[in-house]
This record gives sequence, C-alpha cells and structure tokens, in this order.
Amino acid sequence: MKRSFSKVLRTLVVAAGLSLSLASGVSFAERTPMVPLPSPSGVDHPLYVPANPNNLAKGTEAQSRPANPSIFTAPNTDPENYVSIPDKQAGVLIQRSGQEWRLIRNGIITVYGGWLLALAFFGVIAMYTIKGSIKLHEPLSGVKIKRFSVFDRFVHWTMAASFLALAFTGLMILYGKYFAMPVMGGVTYGLFLNICKNIHNFVGPLFTLCIVIFFILFAHKNVFGKGDMAWLVSFGGIFSGKHVPAGFFNFGEKFWFWFGMTFLGLVISASGFVLDMIVPFMQVEYLRGTMQIANIIHSSAAILMTAMAMGHIYIGTIGMQGSIDGMKTGYVDATWAKEHHELWYDKLNK
Repeated sequence: MKRSFSKVLRTLVVAAGLSLSLASGVSFAERTPMVPLPSPSGVDHPLYVPANPNNLAKGTEAQSRPANPSIFTAPNTDPENYVSIPDKQAGVLIQRSGQEWRLIRNGIITVYGGWLLALAFFGVIAMYTIKGSIKLHEPLSGVKIKRFSVFDRFVHWTMAASFLALAFTGLMILYGKYFAMPVMGGVTYGLFLNICKNIHNFVGPLFTLCIVIFFILFAHKNVFGKGDMAWLVSFGGIFSGKHVPAGFFNFGEKFWFWFGMTFLGLVISASGFVLDMIVPFMQVEYLRGTMQIANIIHSSAAILMTAMAMGHIYIGTIGMQGSIDGMKTGYVDATWAKEHHELWYDKLNK
C-alpha cells in the first residue's frame, strides 16, 4: 500500500513538472519574436529584403537571389526589376501607366466617344427629318458634265468600302462587349471578334494606300481660295437656303479632305501600323507604353473621323439631290453644277 502510494505520488510530481515546463515554454515563445522561415522564393518577408534591392541585378547577388523583393514590397510602381527571361518588361509586376490607360480607354474614350457618335448619328437623323433632302431650285437640264474619272471613282469607292469595314469592326472591338456579347454569348462573340480583328488588321493598309492616292489626285483642287470664306460664314446656305458659289470643292468638302480624310486618316493609319507592329522605314520598339499611347491616339482619331464621316456620307447621298451622281457615274447635271459649284461651272464655260 505504501509502495503503491509512493509510485502514484512520483508520477503526479513528474506530470506537474512537465506541465509547468510546457506552460513556461509557450509563454516565452509568445513574448519572443521569431524570424519566420523563408518561403521558396525567400523574399516575402521584410527581414529578407536587402537594403538596396537594385543590387539584385548585379553580379553574384542576382544569381543567388532568383526572385526580386521589390516586386513584392512595391508592386504598383514602374521601375523595372531583374528578370532572367528575354522579355525584360516582365520585371514590372503591375504597370501603373497600364492602369491609367485602362481608365482612359474604358472611361474617356468609350464613354465620351460613344456620346459623340450618338450625337452625330441622331444629328443626321434630325437634319433629314427637319430639312429633308436639299432640292435643286431649278429642274434638271439633262446636260451632263464630267466631274470624276473612272480611276477617281475606283479609288474613292475602295477607300469608302475599306473605311466602312474598319469602322464596323473597330466599333465591335470597342463597344461589342456591351451589346453584342450578351446576345451572341461569350464563345460565339469571341470567334466573331477574332474575325473582326483580322479584317481590321488586313484592311487597314488598303485604307492607308487609298488615302495617299486620293490625296495625290485631289490635293491641288482642295486649296482654299475664292468663295470659301463666304461659304463658311453662311455654312453653305444649309440653314438659310441661299445659293453660295463654290469652286470644284466647297469649303466643307475641303475641310473634310484636309482634316477628316488626310490628317485624321494618316494619324489613324500611323497608330494602326504601330498596333500591328508593321511600321515601315524606321525602327520602333513595340513596348507596352508605346502600344498604349498608340491605342489611345488610334481610338480617339477613329471615333472623331467616324463622327465626321456620318455628315459626309449624309450630304453625299440622301442629304442633297444629285450629289451622288458624280461618284456613281462620273457625271453631274449642269443645273447641279451651276447651283452648288458655280465658280467651277463658270470656269468650264469660259
């Protein structure tokens, strides 16, 4: 009985001692900070970040540290960090300018560009509803005057067709996800958008070529001169209904030629060549920043040109009686020529 009691007593003493030791150890561990074990990269704790992270790209330190602490401690910055792969742009984990580009593209360009296109479209509808087609003040004479050659018309219609293809596919790329994707579904829309992108990329150079040829053909006929200021002041007589003399092209057509077709067209073409990575005659580094700037310029100029083209297409088709005849057949009626381009008509009859 005594031996049994003594054994039990010793067991209790040993158990109490172990419990106290364990409790004190836990308490000590809570009070003493412990350096965490490094992860496989060895850089995800500030204690493992070197004083000068830039030295990681130099010598043996770069070789001994495969990862970059600064990527993790300051991810939303632009300075490049060391990477061992060929694409050195991968040294920036999060590109700050890329976030700014996304805000501009999905905010300013998409929203305000959409409003501009809507205003232009409904403005054309309102003009046609209120004014209708601009009629000639005198009946057609039946006398035809040659205005454009076959080659002139071929270049014009090729440029027009390529522009419509680019405008449609470009608008699908920019706005399609808002109205086309919910109808088609993600998979079908993805296939459709891939087709649009390829059409856009291959038709672009053809559009540029047409702009250059058309510029060579008609630049000398679009020099500003007599009658242009009077046309500008009265806005072509579209509101007053009064006849305004003009040369081969009036001021509105000249403005479209120089700013809409030539300037905006070449800006769109140049930025499109950058996006397609096919810039000729010069060396361009197609970096993220370069592509983002090109995308902003391309989208902005394309939206503005599309809005202006709506007015040009309207006046050249249903907006004015006889205006499409010149580009459709190459000839215009003498009455139309005298009423809308009197200075050119008088020059022909001298």
